[in-house]
Amino acid sequence: MEWRKCYIDVMLVPLGFLICMSYHFWLWRKVRNDPLTTIIGTNARGRRLWVSAMMKDNEKKNILAVQTLRNTIMGSTLMATTSILLCSGLAAIISSTYSVKKPLNDTVFGGHGDFMVALKYVSVLMVFLFSFICHSLSIRFINQVNFLINSPPDETGIVTCDYVSELLEKGFVLNTVGNRLFYAALPLLLWIFGPVLVFLSSLSLVLVLYNLDIVITSTTSDPKGKLEHRENGGDSDFV
Repeated sequence: MEWRKCYIDVMLVPLGFLICMSYHFWLWRKVRNDPLTTIIGTNARGRRLWVSAMMKDNEKKNILAVQTLRNTIMGSTLMATTSILLCSGLAAIISSTYSVKKPLNDTVFGGHGDFMVALKYVSVLMVFLFSFICHSLSIRFINQVNFLINSPPDETGIVTCDYVSELLEKGFVLNTVGNRLFYAALPLLLWIFGPVLVFLSSLSLVLVLYNLDIVITSTTSDPKGKLEHRENGGDSDFV
């Protein structure tokens, strides 16, 4: 029976997925309760200060603001383009009459039936598709900020620094989600070569992301009794 050959897939693939989901749930709680101990919360605070500085001295810093936002949009555009190109390639493989699984039947563990192979490719395709959607929405919000950050003072009090900061944060949150989905597609791609690699890759991914997401702060006393803070950070693309 085909399902008997898939028992390793049924055990290890959901377990790897559960590890990634548990870590990001813990990170979400960490950002909400103690944001300054994470790169995400620290960068979010810095961006709010940046928006406030750009809007208060707009006449001198308007070009700097536009160039910074343009670079951010270029990064999101690159990720969105890469995701949709990978979606197109996977869709071509799925619809192809060539059976990709044949060279791998005798070299990997897990199921090799038509349904299992289709499930593997469709799963990766859906992850890349959602990553593309998140990056596209991120570009939309950052484009709005690109206009509003150079707008003159609003007499009605609607377009304020807080409003622009909120739009920018939504854009970066979507960018972060898109990046994390893109990274999560790597273990699913390795699923083609067997479920064991999915579990090992998921575990390695969580360890790497933990070191990139958490701000490690050590405090040492100087001779004058003051505290010196040393911070080791990580990936600044995450919001």
